[in-house]
Amino acid sequence: MEDYDGRQVVGMDLHRHRSVLVRMTGDGRRLGTAKITNSAAELRKEIARAGTHPKVVLEATYGWYWAAGTLAAAGAGVHLAHPLGVKAFSYRRVKNDVRDAADLADLLRMGRLPEAWIAPHEVRELRELTRYRIKLVRLRASCKDQVHGVLAKLGVPVT
Repeated sequence: MEDYDGRQVVGMDLHRHRSVLVRMTGDGRRLGTAKITNSAAELRKEIARAGTHPKVVLEATYGWYWAAGTLAAAGAGVHLAHPLGVKAFSYRRVKNDVRDAADLADLLRMGRLPEAWIAPHEVRELRELTRYRIKLVRLRASCKDQVHGVLAKLGVPVT
């Protein structure tokens, strides 16, 4: 099936250290399955096998930013599956990484994928800064509360 020259649909089951990719034709025939160790180089190498401008879907899970960026730079049309929309996968009898990737590809291929918005890089960067600032502010408030608690136990008034 490597000689297929039509547009391919790729489902990617992304994990922290490794991922599984399933390539399909537009009518659902499986072209290949690959298990890769997560790195931009390996992902670029594997997505190149899917031809020009493949449609790729991955679930919005831990660490998806790097994969989406690598795929977009390689010329793929990247789609992000909303985790709550694909929650029904967990109720299947047979659940494995290859099946998850194939099901994501099928949903995209049939136009039934519950998609999440992929924010532009600048927006994602601002969100990360905002989240980090909130975390630091909460940490500062917690430290102040602990100091006030110790002082209150000792009967020291805080002005």
